[in-house]
Amino acid sequence: MKVLNLEGTEDTPKIILDKENGVFEISGRSLPEDSAEFFNPVLEWLEEYKDSANGETVFNFKLEYFNTASSKLILDILSKLEAVEGTKVVWYFHEDDEDMEEAGEEFSDLVEVPFEFETY
Repeated sequence: MKVLNLEGTEDTPKIILDKENGVFEISGRSLPEDSAEFFNPVLEWLEEYKDSANGETVFNFKLEYFNTASSKLILDILSKLEAVEGTKVVWYFHEDDEDMEEAGEEFSDLVEVPFEFETY
């Protein structure tokens, strides 16, 4: 599978989806002008990945901030991950960022994917 590697900007997160090296990460700030268009390649990549997934998939979210439109797409990503056997989400947040911690907890309640929470 082709690696999906999107460089982060001021308004969009860095995204690396690399099956061969087992790297699955979304990091930075997410407030793209058109969230659906921005995240569409991620959703398409995950749709293809689920049919030939690695035995274990550790998906890292290291978001500093995301807007409401992005939260819907993050939920869509997590919903796709429900179909991937052996998936675990690691939700990173700054230790003093209660909002990001709570966002991760809310997402973990909405999907059937194991979550771990890590501070940095």
